[in-house]
Amino acid sequence: MTGERTDNRPTPEAMTRIVLRPLASSLPLGFFAFGTGSILLTALELKWVPVSQGSALMVMVLAFVVPLEVLAGVFAFLARDSGAASALSMLGAAWATTALTIVRGAPGATSAALGVFLLTLAAMMLILSVGALRSKPLFGVLLLGGAGRFVLTGLYELAAGGPGLEQASGWIGLPLLAFSLYGGLALLLEDGAQRTVLPLGRRGRARSSLEGDLERQIERTESEPGIRRQL
Repeated sequence: MTGERTDNRPTPEAMTRIVLRPLASSLPLGFFAFGTGSILLTALELKWVPVSQGSALMVMVLAFVVPLEVLAGVFAFLARDSGAASALSMLGAAWATTALTIVRGAPGATSAALGVFLLTLAAMMLILSVGALRSKPLFGVLLLGGAGRFVLTGLYELAAGGPGLEQASGWIGLPLLAFSLYGGLALLLEDGAQRTVLPLGRRGRARSSLEGDLERQIERTESEPGIRRQL
């Protein structure tokens, strides 16, 4: 058996056409939304605003951060980047869960349930960061920093430490904001110029997806989700 047809009928490959829809990168939106959420949570943890206004800050998170993070995740799925899509979608859900828990609680109160949730989420973020570091180190470091903050906040919510943990978590939000702004700007410049402008550290398929030719972009497309028969 050679796998070749013995008649004149065309092969399935010759009859098949795969149409891809160009999409804009949703990573800049995800970076900027993450940075906004980080600084709002920092304002609450470092008492930059009165504790009584914590609910107002969390309403801003629900109205601004959550929908943008989820939107970025949805378009990352459409762009066939399952790693970024999973991380962005989980971050959107995490912001929503945290904000709703704080809004429903008494001002300044801690929640053991929220602490358990954040520590569990931190473990998932660590796993996602490992996958991202192999190809998109900048995104991986952002997820790693977010995981560290989830650990500190989770321990504080579980009352495993004093206000020092809350302060530490709050101060971590400042470098996370700076990192988010840099990442968002670098990705926007890259998207506009179609080349790397500010260092992003792309490696492997993430680098070849930007620098490779069309043949490199579509190789093994038949094996990708949405085209192959099963996930």
